[in-house]
Amino acid sequence: MTLSDTSPSAPPGFRAADARPIATVRDPRLDFFRGIAMFIILIAHVPANWMNQWIPARFGFSDATEIFVFCSGMASAIAFGQVFRERGWTMGTARVAFRCWQVYWAHVCLFFAIAATMVVLTASDTLLRDYVGQLNLYPFFNDPATNLVGLLTLTYVPNYFDILPMYLVVLAMLPAVVALARVRVAAAAIAVVTVWILAQMDLLALPAEPWSDREWFFNPFGWQLVFFTGFALMAGWLPAPPVDRRLVIFAATIVVVSVPLAHGPTYREVALLSEVRGALVPLIGKSDLGPLRYGHFLALAYLAWVAVGPRGARLAPSDSDGPGARAWRTGLAVILKVGQQSLAVFIASMYLARLMGVALDVTGRTPLNAVLINLAGMALLVAVAYGAGWFKSAPWRRPARSAAP
Repeated sequence: MTLSDTSPSAPPGFRAADARPIATVRDPRLDFFRGIAMFIILIAHVPANWMNQWIPARFGFSDATEIFVFCSGMASAIAFGQVFRERGWTMGTARVAFRCWQVYWAHVCLFFAIAATMVVLTASDTLLRDYVGQLNLYPFFNDPATNLVGLLTLTYVPNYFDILPMYLVVLAMLPAVVALARVRVAAAAIAVVTVWILAQMDLLALPAEPWSDREWFFNPFGWQLVFFTGFALMAGWLPAPPVDRRLVIFAATIVVVSVPLAHGPTYREVALLSEVRGALVPLIGKSDLGPLRYGHFLALAYLAWVAVGPRGARLAPSDSDGPGARAWRTGLAVILKVGQQSLAVFIASMYLARLMGVALDVTGRTPLNAVLINLAGMALLVAVAYGAGWFKSAPWRRPARSAAP
């Protein structure tokens, strides 16, 4: 969404014409939008959640997944791009491999944590609900010898657990794309677009389970286009788009026109809209990242980029010290913290979402209960973000305070 003013020298192999400003510091806009996406993702994954009907995905082709992947690409340009530039391709690849290792075990541990919890809840004599079946986990327990190997080799990827594997594969593609960019940025762009086109043609996909032909719901070969778009913007491979009234009108038109075609209660009631929606299905598919879905996200991202102003100036609270300004500063700090700890928060949200569904089963799905339980879940995500930040700061390495007399 932005480019830094910092302009370090281009890495060996980059053509001078391709060298543009490269970000080296974290951008608050990145953390702000990724923090917002984390809250939306939590709400979206709570079963039969009333508030799920009011998330942005119900009014447009793209959703919080694009925000998460796009911002992850931007964050990767900061976290890994500097290593590639300053320490070389080999060390940069090692840094990416370490992150893939972390994401891999986060995925495996998340699966077992949720699966074990669902078994305990299903066996409960008070809840009387089949939470194992709700997540379609019986195939795993019916043949654990086969599916345990499938889980560890990522050839068994249940639908609820498919975002982290997609992110892992896209990360693994990063060293190859950087290597191509060292020859010429255009070569990297051609490779990324070609892989995306092959995914649209169903020529590139990964198996999701050993007993069927089902593929990963989130095809990484399609979704890598969003990731590398964010990476390219933050790395300086692509220039920031100009703030132009005509572009704003064009982007806003795309967003507005998509609303009746994305809002289920609307297009289902109007025959013409339903027909148009049916014709657009191949172009707005989520699994392979259809072209209209990608275009809708770019339009939203552009409007958001313009709305927050240069370097996110409009995100900053006013200089006044009134209660409104103080509340905004506090809220902004919380959102930024959640965005900074996105992996820990995402894992927590996927686990919490199932427990929040259980809480709604017990208390009843009234609007008030849904609001209270969603707020409680979001508060827990904030606690996870601050806790993860505290542990990452390694407080045990700080000098101990001298004891008081």
